Amino acid sequence: MNRTITVKGTGNVSVKPDLIIITMNIESKKMEYDQTMQLAAKSLNTITSVIESLGFDKEDLKTTTFSVNTHYTSYRDKDDNYKSKFDGYICEQGLKLEFDFDSKVMSDVFTAIAQTSVDPRMNIQFSVKDQNAVNEKLLVEATENAKKKAEILSKASGVDLGKLISVDYNWGELHLYSPTRYEMKDRSMLMQASEAISIVPDDISASDTVTFVWEIN
Repeated sequence: MNRTITVKGTGNVSVKPDLIIITMNIESKKMEYDQTMQLAAKSLNTITSVIESLGFDKEDLKTTTFSVNTHYTSYRDKDDNYKSKFDGYICEQGLKLEFDFDSKVMSDVFTAIAQTSVDPRMNIQFSVKDQNAVNEKLLVEATENAKKKAEILSKASGVDLGKLISVDYNWGELHLYSPTRYEMKDRSMLMQASEAISIVPDDISASDTVTFVWEIN
């Protein structure tokens, strides 16, 4: 039976964000289904028009979620028992807009949306455009790290490192987002965003591991 050595290599990278991701959630509520859908369509068209007016293409605004549900409210009847009654329909639309890191563009988006009748919940994240490049760098570092560990352990043990037998890697999705969070919850804040925004998000730190098995002689 061949003797082997198993080593886990770790890669670590830190990169500056170069991508802004704005997510929006639009809620439309009416008593009638048709009215709810009309309001949802009107709200989406309004946001789309605003985005296009800033130089984006219509296709840049992506739909991430779309749901329509009935809504009920609770109340107490004359016997003080809890009851529920139908209170209309709610349509929720999740939207996403990505663009190169530019604080001025981000401010323009906030200000333009705040000037409409739509009041979406907004969240901002900072990421990287070329995630494949980051992943490749992590894998190279993990491989070099494992090879160095294997050579040190082999030398210390008085054996020679032989051929590589196997590589075990979990192809999971990396979380390549800056820990910096920027939220706009109040419409008045959005109206003043063009003057208020001056941020430098934290670098994005990521790590990954790969397990290697070598023969030892």
